[in-house]
Amino acid sequence: AEALGEAAVSGGMSRGGSFSRPSSPAPAPPRSAPSPSYDYGYRSAPGPVIVPYPTYPPAPVYVGPSNGSGGGGGLFVIIVLAFILLPIVLNYLQAATRKAQDGAAPVGSQSELANDIVTLTRLQIALLAEARELQRDLTKITLNADLSTAAGLTTQLKETVLALLRHPEYWTHVRAESQTVAGRNRASELFERWSIQERSKFMVETLVNVGGQVQQRPLPSGPSRDIASHIVVTLLLGTADDRPLFKGINSTRELQAVLQRLGSISPAYLLVYELLWTPQDESDSLSSDELVANYPELVPL
Repeated sequence: AEALGEAAVSGGMSRGGSFSRPSSPAPAPPRSAPSPSYDYGYRSAPGPVIVPYPTYPPAPVYVGPSNGSGGGGGLFVIIVLAFILLPIVLNYLQAATRKAQDGAAPVGSQSELANDIVTLTRLQIALLAEARELQRDLTKITLNADLSTAAGLTTQLKETVLALLRHPEYWTHVRAESQTVAGRNRASELFERWSIQERSKFMVETLVNVGGQVQQRPLPSGPSRDIASHIVVTLLLGTADDRPLFKGINSTRELQAVLQRLGSISPAYLLVYELLWTPQDESDSLSSDELVANYPELVPL
């Protein structure tokens, strides 16, 4: 269980997409047989065509006397062929075994898009509270997002990534994980678990956009009096990739590379995307103590 402090900050949230299998294309209609052509004019049937085929008398077969030593040459050839073919067969079997154990389809293939292997990614970035412009950007992106289509969902992800890339001077901490899950149902369960973990850290969700349905709520207790310390942005993704999107993040340069990787995901590969950030209300604040208590997995950059 994650350590949670007092959830005293507002949160913003948007979500779209589904882990459902892509619908199979409709089968093509059967080709209609060509209409018969009727020609009532008299036409003589062509005669048979005879092609001469040359024949040759069979060559005589000479069978010499056997002295019992003629089979040695054939056995030697078999042994040599066995030594040549055995490594090839073994390499083929090992490759087939690795492929069966991995289960991953070739990158970019149609089978990778259609199979049940899903990659889940959680990227969490803490920024200094001075990045107020980022708060306004995320609010605008969420209000205007078209989450009912794959293209709209991908556009929101790209705009979020660009907003984060414009403020590298404010990055302070990061948490990053990407893992493959065998089975869309299992992937959906884990994704929901991640989502609940992150959303439970908000006292109130002051802005929510789920599938294009927008809801806004005021802060129940008015502006915060705490000293603003940080802003935390969380990206949760489910993609059709059969392999993790990255191994880890240990520097600002690696974080930039991962953000660029996420921003280049195509609509066909992006299954589910959820954006979370806190505080959402510009009059609210996240203190340094709340950052440590609610986000202990964050690693300094």
